[in-house]
Amino acid sequence: MYLLDTNIFLEVLLQRENSQAAKSIFLNNLPTDLFITDFSLHSLGVFLFQRNKHEVYKRFVEDIIIGTEIGIIGLDPEDVPVLVEASKRFGLDFDDAYQYAVAEKHGLQIMSFDADFDRTEKGRRIPD
Repeated sequence: MYLLDTNIFLEVLLQRENSQAAKSIFLNNLPTDLFITDFSLHSLGVFLFQRNKHEVYKRFVEDIIIGTEIGIIGLDPEDVPVLVEASKRFGLDFDDAYQYAVAEKHGLQIMSFDADFDRTEKGRRIPD
């Protein structure tokens, strides 16, 4: 089971260089085996709204989040010490530490194009 980093969705939504590899995740896995953090969901909204892509975000939420069984998960206030520890221990910024802490909490592998996760014990899976 995989926690999909924000950049996985951005590749697809913006049709970037790795969009085909990112799409393969959705084709080769059951939606019930895929997760996104609440933080990523809202970060995508911030990113797309700043670029006046409101409808892209709306369709994304309707089609990918509501229309499938991809799980939305996050951290509770009691999990903040794990978040802080991940940031300090692996030199991660807030968003990467959040992803890492969620993956740890839920026993998920991180799927990401972000090499920062390579510094962690969990590492990352790269879509192919």
